[in-house]
Amino acid sequence: MSQRTIVVAFGGMSPEHEVSVLTAMQAISSLKDTDYRLQPLYITKSGRWLTGDPLRELENYKDLKKLEEEAIECTFSHDDLGKPILLETESKGFLSKPKKHSIYAIIPAFHGSEGENGAFQGACDLYNIPFGGSGVFASSLGMDKVKAKELCMAHDIPVTSGVSFNENEWEERQDEILESITKMGFSVITKPVSLGSSIGVSKADDRKSLIDSIETAFRYDQELVVEEAITPLMEINCSVLGHGDELQTSVCERPLGQEETLSFEDKYQSDGQGSKGMASADRIIPADISDELTAKIQNLSLKIFKTFRASGVARLDFLVNADTHEVYFNEINTIPGSFSFYLWEESGMNMTDLMLELVEIAIKKHRLKIGRIRSYETNLLSEKAVKGIKGLKGSND
Repeated sequence: MSQRTIVVAFGGMSPEHEVSVLTAMQAISSLKDTDYRLQPLYITKSGRWLTGDPLRELENYKDLKKLEEEAIECTFSHDDLGKPILLETESKGFLSKPKKHSIYAIIPAFHGSEGENGAFQGACDLYNIPFGGSGVFASSLGMDKVKAKELCMAHDIPVTSGVSFNENEWEERQDEILESITKMGFSVITKPVSLGSSIGVSKADDRKSLIDSIETAFRYDQELVVEEAITPLMEINCSVLGHGDELQTSVCERPLGQEETLSFEDKYQSDGQGSKGMASADRIIPADISDELTAKIQNLSLKIFKTFRASGVARLDFLVNADTHEVYFNEINTIPGSFSFYLWEESGMNMTDLMLELVEIAIKKHRLKIGRIRSYETNLLSEKAVKGIKGLKGSND
């Protein structure tokens, strides 16, 4: 096992770039005393792929320009036996050669955009690399709040009412959209469709503040959703871990914020503890709710996790009417901040245990995939087939 390399991938061209760095540093720190060899894969804000020892220390990210100069360009490739590797595409020395790092599994620690929306997961599939967390399907759905809610509605999972629209639609029929939103009644919550960490999310209590919140949110995403606000509101979250039918739920948590809807600052900068990621947010764990409500949310979490075909670890966020205890699905985070380890600690699983479990799930999921027939034994480029294609082409002339 000492030769097995775990790649922790993070960063990316996302407004949640810094949050991703925090999560990755937590993962690297938790695995440093295990038998695995760790290799960072940092994607810069401009999209460069980098690796190297300087990327292991959070302190170095204070000067990104210097860090990028010290790190090494890299890419995915295969060795002579066809096994996936992380290939350094440059050398840091006159006589040194670019290094090749064999990949046992990858732990994606991205938040938002191409790292969490399935694009990176697709690259892993393309290179046949085991990776922790959800695949392309669940990842892309989880990053699209509108499509996620539509899927939930099709499976009788309760969601709040909302109006979605893109930037062009807003410019062309603003009054019509405002009228549709107003019919829901105030207050409402404006959200970018494809972002997390509460970036661009705001509450509006009247038409003017609604327009302001929409214009602000369009700075982060080209599509928005405006949803009815649940009042009085409790936010309750629950994490699910596993793959297929082998699933378990964590305890529930009740996040605490200065506003009814948690802001980015509430989640990552409360009490000046932003360097600890989501673990720094104020919360009550286990949530101070009834056993009945806890069980309801845990069961809904399992149902949603399965419906989305999620894998690894995810956090399910719910909106609860504090008076009636009506529960509404809010979103699924297929790569939750800090991997939601703080929820699993209550079940006796620390961050290291959680990361090791993610690696095992990645390997198990990959073995199931490669155990299937992945090619069909025929040669469409044989002489006979080529003649048939030529004939087909001639028939269209």
